[in-house]
This record gives sequence, structure tokens and C-alpha cells, in this order.
Amino acid sequence: MTQDLNKEILKALKEIGRPASTKEIAEKIGVKTSKISCRVAPLRKKGLLESPEKGKWTLTEEGKKEAG
Repeated sequence: MTQDLNKEILKALKEIGRPASTKEIAEKIGVKTSKISCRVAPLRKKGLLESPEKGKWTLTEEGKKEAG
């Protein structure tokens, strides 16, 4: 399940196409914001997400590849 949600987060960010908040990502996927909040830091550590401004997330080049 963990990997599936991670993939959903990446896909949602790709579809949004701009830096998005955890709330926006959660609404796009249809899960609670807290589920997204606890995933973004590990995804950032893996080099898949970056935060260009406080509270907003976007895909790195590697994240775009992972999103498919």
C-alpha cells in the first residue's frame, strides 16, 4: 500500500502541473491530508519531490520519471 500511495502522490503532482500543497494533493487523490503529509518528507529524501516554497511540493526530474 505504501508504494501505491507514493505513486499516487507523484501522479497527482504531475497532473496538477505546478507546486501544490499537501491539501491539494490529498483532494486530488481522495485521501486525508495527514496521509499525504507523512509521505512527502520520505519522498523528498529519495529525491523525488522538492519544495520550491513553504508548504508547496513539486516533482524533481527523477520524480517525473517515477510518476510515469
